[in-house]
Amino acid sequence: MDATLRAYHEQLGIPSDYTKKTRLPIHTVPDDLVDIGPDCYGRPQRMRSDAAAAWNGMRDAAAEVSIELLVVSAYRSVEYQVQVIRRQLAKGRTIQEILTRVAAPGFSEHHSGCALDLTTQGFDAVEEEFEDSPAFKWLVANAATHGFHLSYPRDNPFGVIYEPWHWCYSVQGS
Repeated sequence: MDATLRAYHEQLGIPSDYTKKTRLPIHTVPDDLVDIGPDCYGRPQRMRSDAAAAWNGMRDAAAEVSIELLVVSAYRSVEYQVQVIRRQLAKGRTIQEILTRVAAPGFSEHHSGCALDLTTQGFDAVEEEFEDSPAFKWLVANAATHGFHLSYPRDNPFGVIYEPWHWCYSVQGS
């Protein structure tokens, strides 16, 4: 972990054994981020070019069977991740609670440019209820054919809550 990440972790109160406990890898910023259009809030979003192409194919395949997949969040910088955690701390949440829902800066799959948080019409963003949607059922059956996997299923080994909305593209050849 570089000095900047170490400093962020110290400022936020992230335990020094975070890496050992979670076994989450550090993600570096990709050098090939491309625009994938706006998220469900109208904010511009980006992904790695290969992940973006896979996302476009998956979104279009879902649309062919009347499933609308909406992006809630894609690429996030380390600095953005720091702000997400700071907002949660300001609401009075403990760092231990936050780290079950938000990866520490440097460790979020969103930093890789391959992760997407998804939703669909009629379902609140980043809520477990997404698993009851036709979109989630379609993703479970079809996402792998487009190179995406559910990163945080129930009882995952990383200590992260179940996130039916969080899907990550697996870089080909890795």
